[in-house]
Amino acid sequence: MRYGFIESHKGTWPVYLMCYVMNVSRSGYYGWRGRTLGQRAQANAELDERIVELFHRHRQRYGAARITDDLREAGLSCSENRVARRMQALGLKAVQAKRYKVTMDSAHKLVVAPDLIEQDFSADGPNQKWVSDISYVRTDQGWLYLAVVMDLYSRAIIGWAMRSRMTQHLVCDALTMALFRRRFPKDTVIHSDRGSQYCSKRYQRLMRSNGLHCSMGRKGNCYDNAAMESFFHTLKVELVHREHYTTRREAKSNIFEYIETYYNRQRKHSSIGYRIPILFEEQSA
Repeated sequence: MRYGFIESHKGTWPVYLMCYVMNVSRSGYYGWRGRTLGQRAQANAELDERIVELFHRHRQRYGAARITDDLREAGLSCSENRVARRMQALGLKAVQAKRYKVTMDSAHKLVVAPDLIEQDFSADGPNQKWVSDISYVRTDQGWLYLAVVMDLYSRAIIGWAMRSRMTQHLVCDALTMALFRRRFPKDTVIHSDRGSQYCSKRYQRLMRSNGLHCSMGRKGNCYDNAAMESFFHTLKVELVHREHYTTRREAKSNIFEYIETYYNRQRKHSSIGYRIPILFEEQSA
């Protein structure tokens, strides 16, 4: 206890003075300090090895919070602050965000639906609330458009589609995949923006024929579909902005692998307590 106090306050008072006041020898203090620093250095080296392994396993996508959670699951007791300090010392920094283009086309005269979500992105169980949106990916062949459907309960991506054009077929394909995967649930709320694809007759007919409830956010308000914006932000930061796609086929393959192999089945999601979407659903069931 006394040696620890001296170590903590050596920048405030001289070591010899604190040793005198506390009636301990300077040689005893320096011997303790050498042993303590040696043990700490060894512990840091072992922790650093685990941090580097996790950081590269997730392709520089994990920051201190998710790495800390993985370490604790493996039985290592450490704080997020300590992991953050070690990552800084190692020069490890998770990939950072870049801005991306808004794809909503709301300049139309089609009928829009009311907002049934009202920025409440919580759900007590699967298939209560789904959200959908469209984003884009640049390739040397031109834009590749991606539509996805997410279950708000687990944040799992349950439907997706990719096409070279941003049409009503794109969003219908994504919703159809979600319906087949979830065995055609009834009374599910499907929330989106007011884009012409979601207001199209084809999409609305698909909704009605399957007993789904259509919900749309306000014009130009990204917060009304924040969960979907968050997913596309993550996709762009962790994958798309780190790649150069020569062909649309190459981009499709890469995005498919990210969604189905990594995002749904490996990546921990903060909104569900740093748990993996598919495992979260299985454990809840």
